[in-house]
Amino acid sequence: MNGLIQVVGGAVVDSLAEPSMLLVARRSAPEQLAGLWEFPGGKVEPGEEPKAALARELLEELGVGVRLGAELASQVPGGWPLNPRASMRVWFAEITHGEPQPLEDHDDLRWVRLDNHSAVLDLPWIPADFPIVRALLDAVAVKAESTLP
Repeated sequence: MNGLIQVVGGAVVDSLAEPSMLLVARRSAPEQLAGLWEFPGGKVEPGEEPKAALARELLEELGVGVRLGAELASQVPGGWPLNPRASMRVWFAEITHGEPQPLEDHDDLRWVRLDNHSAVLDLPWIPADFPIVRALLDAVAVKAESTLP
């Protein structure tokens, strides 16, 4: 790690093979982020592998177990810049058990259709997550095009 705080986020989708829905979470804290939408996740603990941290965070925050898929590549080494002190790596994730609930740091969860870009982009996202949302929509569109007959 390059001195940055490493954060992990889950692009929780209905299916890793053919994603059509994305689960988004609305922050309840801290005050400056309350009411904004984000990818659920959190900080990687010292000595913890990023993928293990993401699985732990999704269990703590949403009460779900997940299977992780591909990482959503950032154009910056080390992940998507969140601020001068932190960067985030994001993986696609599919729920394997549990029903998602806003258990920690969130007050609402919502499934949004990935084929309705305006419905996704019009949510009030945490500003640092917005470029990640755009990249995710592009990645899903490319995946959908590559599976067409």
